[in-house]
Amino acid sequence: MQKEYKFSLWYALLGIWLVLLLQQSIVSVTEIPVIPYSQFLQLLKENRITEVAITANQIQGKMIDDTTDRGHPTGFRTVRVDPETSKLLEQYGVTFKGQIESTFLRDLFSWIVPVFFFFGIWYFFMKRMAGQQPGFMALGKNKAKIYVESDLNISFEDVAGVDEAKQELVEVVEFLKEPGRFTALGGKMPKGVLLVGPPGTGKTLLAKAVAGESGVPFFSMSGSEFVEMFVGLGAARVRDLFEQAKQKAPCIIFIDELDALGKARGIGPMAGHDEREQTLNQLLVEMDGFDPNVGVILMAATNRPEILDPALLRPGRFDRQVLVDRPDKLGREAILRIHLRGVKAEQNLDVEKLAAMTPGMVGADLANLVNEAALLAVRRDKQAVGMPEFEEAVERVVAGLEKKNRVINVEERRIIAYHELGHAVVALSLPGTDPVQKISIIPRGIAALGYTMQVPTEDRFLMKKTELLNKIATLLGGRAAESAVFGDISTGAHNDLARATDIATSMVKEYGMSEKVGQVYFAREKRARFLEIAPQGSLDYSETTAQLIDAEIREIINAQYARALEIVAMNRAVLDKGAELLLKREKIDGAELKTLMAEA
Repeated sequence: MQKEYKFSLWYALLGIWLVLLLQQSIVSVTEIPVIPYSQFLQLLKENRITEVAITANQIQGKMIDDTTDRGHPTGFRTVRVDPETSKLLEQYGVTFKGQIESTFLRDLFSWIVPVFFFFGIWYFFMKRMAGQQPGFMALGKNKAKIYVESDLNISFEDVAGVDEAKQELVEVVEFLKEPGRFTALGGKMPKGVLLVGPPGTGKTLLAKAVAGESGVPFFSMSGSEFVEMFVGLGAARVRDLFEQAKQKAPCIIFIDELDALGKARGIGPMAGHDEREQTLNQLLVEMDGFDPNVGVILMAATNRPEILDPALLRPGRFDRQVLVDRPDKLGREAILRIHLRGVKAEQNLDVEKLAAMTPGMVGADLANLVNEAALLAVRRDKQAVGMPEFEEAVERVVAGLEKKNRVINVEERRIIAYHELGHAVVALSLPGTDPVQKISIIPRGIAALGYTMQVPTEDRFLMKKTELLNKIATLLGGRAAESAVFGDISTGAHNDLARATDIATSMVKEYGMSEKVGQVYFAREKRARFLEIAPQGSLDYSETTAQLIDAEIREIINAQYARALEIVAMNRAVLDKGAELLLKREKIDGAELKTLMAEA
């Protein structure tokens, strides 16, 4: 093996120092004797100087010494002295001589100090640049963060609300802990595990929990970190990542946001020449090439599985797809209990009720909810976080921050009060609607001047036609109350109209709930699997059918608006009493309004 030698600046400095010492020793050996300037003047008067060479500070020449033969002069040198001074010194018989100041160290430091100074500045900036961007030789190295078991400290106990996904991943942990159990029977672990689900459901946390449970190194990297402006870097980083992983096997490679790297090929004007596609091709090759018995498991997460390349999802690559969906009520309750470990909450906190108030929220939303409640408790100087803080936090997350400083005139406040009470009264009058928890006329968020908060009692996965119609009537209750009380309508119902129209459109075009249109599906897939993406392109049905659909949607909206007007007219006294309370207190509970309706 050939031994490597590294260049060092200290070797160069040592060599310069040795050369200077050698030069000084040579000069000292052949040094010409130095005589005082007064002796030079005396020799000059005695005509014993044969030749001289004069410079600005020194005179060098040959002289005839008393000890030598007159025919063989010897060399000498002397330092010049100011002529006027030398005359005075000679007049009074003073022996004098000149002396040249040694500037060796000064000259040496005048060169070395600036060199070291500029070298230090260069070294400092190179270190800073190396921390932000790798050097030329390191461009092809992967940027994965490597976590060991002590760094992760995450287990399945820290993950809740996704029990089915955890069960799917238990096999991965068992294979990493005891691979012999699987290989003895000829079983092979899936090469890749793809975690699919909406944003914030805990896909990355699940992957870290798998690594923490199995106690193996965890390579974490985002899909966007593979692709950069230089052609070929992404493929080089993929190769380097898998090489490092094989050296540290058994281990887990986790690629977050796989859709940034694994988007379907052949799309776009630069299809076939895109750097991203070359990186994806290299990833496919590496997944085909590594042995599953080595113990390297590739995990990835995405919330857009519909745009992934089909070659990634075939058996032999990402063999197993694990759905990490939104948690149900029991799952939200378990997630809240995990996040409440680090919060000092009241003993009688009803976590089950809090979970029921947060339908549709994912783990990230619930973590933010607990944090908001804790911050509210600190602002109120409370010793523990209670249910009022959590209810306020739910309102903050759902509707936005309160804007108590927004000045609203008296007439507009009356319109807002009757509008919100119209929603609440219609909701309480119809069966199958979500219970009304709170009515408020305090502005929140960007455009909400008031809101009616309805909290479902349980998670629903199916809705009947009557329930959808009641929901539309509830949304139109605010507009109906304005019309019945003031004889006029305002712009405050624009969001209600949009939501009601969406429900009616879905009933006609998607759910087949229109007798005239029939049991036909006319809507394109307007939503991606987890993200809302509007469709593009022309309609797949005739203009006559489109007119029929529009007529049916309008008929549903008008019929439910008429129901809302009828309910509002029947409960006009309740509207007036509720509006008086709401204008006075700005907030009332749904139970109070229910009591008013029972007394009427």
